[in-house]
Formats: sequence, C-alpha cells, structure tokens
Amino acid sequence: MNKVLSIIMGGGKGTRLYPLTKNRAKPAVPFGAKYRLVDIPISNSINAGFKQIYILTQFNSASLHLHLANTYIFDSFTRGFVEILAAEQTFDHSGWYEGTADAVRKNFVHFRTQNPSDYLILSGDQLYRMDLSDFYRRHLESGADVTVATTPVTREAAVGFGILTVEKDGQINAFTEKPPLSVDISNMRIPQNLHPEKQQLAAGKEYLASMGIYFFKAEALEKALNNQFTDFGKEIIPMLISQMKVFPYVYTGFWEDIGTIKSFYETNINLATINPDFNFYDEHAPIYTHRRDLPASKFNRCELSRSLAADGCVITNATIHGSIVGIRTFIESGSHLDGVVCMGADHYETAEDRAENRRNGIPDIGIGRDVVVRRAIIDKNARIGDGTRIGTSDGTPEDGDFEHHYVRDGIIIIPKNAIVPPGTIIA
Repeated sequence: MNKVLSIIMGGGKGTRLYPLTKNRAKPAVPFGAKYRLVDIPISNSINAGFKQIYILTQFNSASLHLHLANTYIFDSFTRGFVEILAAEQTFDHSGWYEGTADAVRKNFVHFRTQNPSDYLILSGDQLYRMDLSDFYRRHLESGADVTVATTPVTREAAVGFGILTVEKDGQINAFTEKPPLSVDISNMRIPQNLHPEKQQLAAGKEYLASMGIYFFKAEALEKALNNQFTDFGKEIIPMLISQMKVFPYVYTGFWEDIGTIKSFYETNINLATINPDFNFYDEHAPIYTHRRDLPASKFNRCELSRSLAADGCVITNATIHGSIVGIRTFIESGSHLDGVVCMGADHYETAEDRAENRRNGIPDIGIGRDVVVRRAIIDKNARIGDGTRIGTSDGTPEDGDFEHHYVRDGIIIIPKNAIVPPGTIIA
C-alpha cells in the first residue's frame, strides 16, 4: 500500500530575511495578514491527502512549535500529524544540520517508523499552489525513482536556478547549476512535446528550473543519502541522474521563492492587487492557519483601497492604500499607510496596559495618530508613536542597521516589539 510521508525543509538561519528571522524560524514568518510561511506547504500537502508531515528546522523554533501545536490538530481516525524535528544530539549525530540532505539523513530514525512507500520533500519558504496529488500520480505512472518538480523559465532567469536537461522520453539526463549568460545552453531546452504550456513556450520559457521539491521512492532516498553529501539540489540530484530513473514534473502555475526581504515584501503587496498572482480564495483547496476566533475588523470612517485587513483590527479615520494589515492592528486617527506590510499584534492591550504605557512614556501597540508610513514592513507588536514619519523621503534609503529600524533592499523594516518614539523621522 502506498504511503507518502511529507518532509518540509525549514531552512537555516534565514539570514536573507533578517531581521524578520531575528526571533523566529523562517517558516514562522507572518505572511498575508494572518498566515505563516509554513502554512503554504503544509496546506498543499493536506489538500493532496498527505497528512503525515514533518518540519525540519534548527533555529529559533519556539514560535514555530507554538503555531503548529495550535493549528494542525488531527483526530485519531485521520492518523495525521504535523511535527517539528529540530536538530538534536544523539549517539549517531552530534552536530547541526549541514544542508537539506543532511537534515533528512539525520532523521531517518524517525521517518522509518512510519514505513512510507514514498517521501515528498518540500520547501518551507515558497509561495505556490500545486496539486501534489497529481504530482504523485505522475511520479508513480513514470516508474521514476525520483521526480523533480520543475518550472519553465527564460534564458535570462535560468542564471538563478539549477537547470535540468530532459530527453524526449521525459527522463532527466543532466543538471547544470546557475548557468551564466555567457554559456550556450541551447541544448538544454525542454523538448516541445513535453512542454504543457504553449503560451509560456512562445514567451521564451524554454528551460526547466528545479523548484527544490521532490518525490522519492523510499528505498531510493535511503540509497541516495548513503554518503556524506549535504544538499539535494547541488549534490544529490546531479549524482542520481546517472544512477537512477529521474523524471521531471512540469508545473506552470505561479511560484515564488520567498527568500529575501524584497521578494517577501513584493509578494505580500501583490496579494492586495485586483488580480493577485497567488490566490487565497479557493474554498476547495484552502490555506490553513491558526484559528484565533477574533472579532471582525472595525473601520471607523476610513479610506481603504487595494488592501487586505485581517481579523480583529480597529482602524479609525485612516487612509490605507496598497497595504497588508495584520491581525489585531490598531491604527489611530489621521494616519496614512501606502505600500505597507503590517504584521499586527499577538495580543490586545487592556485599559490598564495603556495606562501603564502612559506612565512609562511609550506608545501603545499599533500605529499612533498622524503617522505616515510608505514602503515598509512593520513587524508584530511594534509601537509607532504619534506623528512618526517612515519612508517619506523621495530617495531610496540605504541598507543598514539603525536605532529603531533596519533597511534591506531599500525597504524599511520596523522589527518585532520595536518602540518608535513620537515624532521620529525614518527617511
């Protein structure tokens, strides 16, 4: 009987997403007003019927543990689970995970108890909606030992990916890591009979890029990791091409690797557009997250356009354009947000809390009166004082670490739990 075990790679320190990863694992970074990044691969897996899921991580995993424990609760009939496997010391292994393949290798002792027929390897920081049940069906039909999820890209985009060369029968026969434009790779074009989207082919998307998503037969994965290689994309897959049957699965839908502050910011803001690239509004394949039972958001005489607001917000006499407003966000009178990703708050402040804030001379959690914020990320529980100006200058701010904020890719980031005094100007 076939049994799929899903393994979601939680990533390393998440240095490219710092400071959003300063106090949390990369998969636990809030996304889309009410979700976490890890909700995407978990939901894709559950919607395909693969409900036995491990998350592999080793950095700042406390908030990730809490989110998963509060969200993914299966009954005894489902026999499903979502569990974290953090790096641990054992008699066999004493070090950290040294790469994606090494993380899987060090956890076989846990995986084998589930007796899977196949392993599904997923990334914890990608935005996409793939029918993983169709991916699995193709994996079985081809008789492949390994099936690699791929997406068509142009020659210009190919410089950022591992590019796969495919024979006319569909089998992969070569892997090239990030080929520079100066190298002729015309022989790596996907055979036209294998390209499922003729419009993409006509648009120049002629090369297959690995998405870092794989199906392995159980015995194939055990054999593949019987070595000291540490990374799937750079070492394991290229090695297996000459040793096993490796086939591609071509995915032509939206897919974004949320690995940098810029990609994180842009994919969030895109969700608020009229026709977003990623669609959360699919009741047949929902994206699951923590059920908080928050009240509906309240808008007291506000102007909102092309924006998303999560549950539990109170927004008064504010103007919000092209922005994401996270859970429990308070925005006071006269404030203006334009192109802002606001992650919200973990709790509400009581009247007593606010009185204590006055005594301590600090702003309440949320955005105060007459605040202007443009092109910025405001992390959870931040306190933005009255009259603050963020991102209001005409130029692009220089990257760096500052007293109340960070700048990455020209985007201003107010970190989690930050206190920005009233009247502060962050250009």
